Amino acid sequence: MDQVGVSDFTERRLARLAGGADAHLAAAPYGHLFPTAYLNPVPSPDGAMIAWVSDRDGRPRAWVAPLPPDGGPIVEPDAPLPTDGDVQALTWSPDGTWLACQTALYGGERTRVQLLSPDGSETRELAPGAAAVTLGAWSHGGRQLGITVFPEGAGDGQACLVDLRDGTSTVLAAGPAAKVCAVSGDGRRAVVRLGRRGERRLELVDLRSGRRTELLPGGATVADARFGVTGRQLYVHTDAGRERPALLAVTLRGSSGVSTVYPIAERPDDDLDLVALDPGGARAALVWNVDGRSEVELLDLRSGMLEPVVPVPGDVVTGLAFSRDGHALLAADEGPTVPPHLSRIGLDTYADATPLLPAVANVDDALVAPTLHEFRAEDGLLLSGWLFRPSGVLGPLPTLLWLHGGPEAQERPTFQPLFQALLAEGVAVFAPNVRGSGGYGRSFASADDHDRRFVAITDVRAAVGFLVSAGLADPGRVGVSGRSYGGYLALVSLAWFPELFSVGVDICGISDFATFYACTEPWIAEAATTKYGHPHTDAALLRELSPIHRIDRITAPLLVVHGTHDTNVPLVEATQVVDALRERGASPGFLLFPDEGHEVRGTENKMVFVREVVRWVTAHLNEVGEQTA
Repeated sequence: MDQVGVSDFTERRLARLAGGADAHLAAAPYGHLFPTAYLNPVPSPDGAMIAWVSDRDGRPRAWVAPLPPDGGPIVEPDAPLPTDGDVQALTWSPDGTWLACQTALYGGERTRVQLLSPDGSETRELAPGAAAVTLGAWSHGGRQLGITVFPEGAGDGQACLVDLRDGTSTVLAAGPAAKVCAVSGDGRRAVVRLGRRGERRLELVDLRSGRRTELLPGGATVADARFGVTGRQLYVHTDAGRERPALLAVTLRGSSGVSTVYPIAERPDDDLDLVALDPGGARAALVWNVDGRSEVELLDLRSGMLEPVVPVPGDVVTGLAFSRDGHALLAADEGPTVPPHLSRIGLDTYADATPLLPAVANVDDALVAPTLHEFRAEDGLLLSGWLFRPSGVLGPLPTLLWLHGGPEAQERPTFQPLFQALLAEGVAVFAPNVRGSGGYGRSFASADDHDRRFVAITDVRAAVGFLVSAGLADPGRVGVSGRSYGGYLALVSLAWFPELFSVGVDICGISDFATFYACTEPWIAEAATTKYGHPHTDAALLRELSPIHRIDRITAPLLVVHGTHDTNVPLVEATQVVDALRERGASPGFLLFPDEGHEVRGTENKMVFVREVVRWVTAHLNEVGEQTA
């Protein structure tokens, strides 16, 4: 496969799919796997409107419509708000004047923050000269907005409060991953987050004196905070000083002191994923991660009483907000057979959750839900993974391992068109959570840091061993794939364990840590040293962990997928793999998207991605015998 842009590539593939063994792919109904995705419901402060993100017009955009007071479905507008680039996050100003959107051209890392009037008639961009800008919290009255500004060439971000009346900006903190998390109602204090990956901390800033107080000792992987309605209490979502993320109440004294800290919602074996506060200040909605699936609870902040909430249709809740009147929760959720959509959960009754938007068209009754399996790593650590198998098929099958990104992310039972398309072609998918994944406590998430990554790589071999020994996978027809860090893990597994795999797919994976650190955005490099190692002091370790230096050991046919605008894992990480394999006489596939960044977000591009990955994988797992690398 030559390197081509996606439009030329699509035309050539469609021409080639006129007949032969691939003809069924041309007619395969993959389009039904890409219904409109609805995400991130955000009600306006007065409760009259709602904003959300959807890809209805082919890219993630911001949409606004009236929110029916009777709980009925939303009537979608004809067009989205006029933003520049893909929308990644959005939030209303407390006075309802503005909708703040974090956007990025082609979904890349060089994000912008735009202010839009709800009708789209007026737009403003904040800090337009910066390399990147990310969204933080509003002040109580909506006169100031927290943003983080990343200057060109700088590794540290500057967490600022921007006055929207005159455009002046006050820097509250500077450092890795700096962010304005919350501003008190009286405008006297703010909470900022700082720190590299796994070492996040929260600081309370007195906005008059500049005095700073660290809220909780010890670094964290999760660190966020919001002020209660009185301003005398903070609600902190963190795993600082504990194994699992929890919700803590922090009572403040004086202008910047901390009086007491105590947990108000925690579980010994589950992570607290999301927290939403009732506008009235009396309750919090909690989303727990229970073995990958979501559970929603309602916490009375006065009594400490917990009560369950009616489940949503999808297994995983990705966004949550209270309605303005507090009578309902607005949720974004999805599952293996449930596309991303928005639900309304009534809190006054125990009626089922109802769709906020018109019901999603029937996707396919044949979509498959996975089963969760546990297995042991080679050192005995307990691991788990989600197994998708074609319905009604017994015995060992051709199987593709899918490795998630992060590595602090977690494979969960979400909507995965690629998995379902592979299942339709008779290929099973196993998506393990190797050490370093989130959702299993801080110790597990840090178990692959620095030189512990060697053992984490062997977790991939353990996953193959489990599948084969359990009679689930055909040992001669196993492939490995992954995106971002999962792409790195796929590459290094192909190089370390070439005898295990018949095919590989690397999607925007790191191939050489030296070039990654040299070419990624400075703020990404700065935050990553705690996870991977320092590019100078740990250079020897990073070289040994880089698959490019064992590229001659990769023998499985390899498809490399990348976006031209990816500045997280830059394009050089893909091209040097492809070039090195070609120099050795191999024929790797190279699918390059000229209008994508670190993720494939465009609907048409997603269809091409799924079709070509399925074609590549099935050609080498279902038709064994060809070796192109």
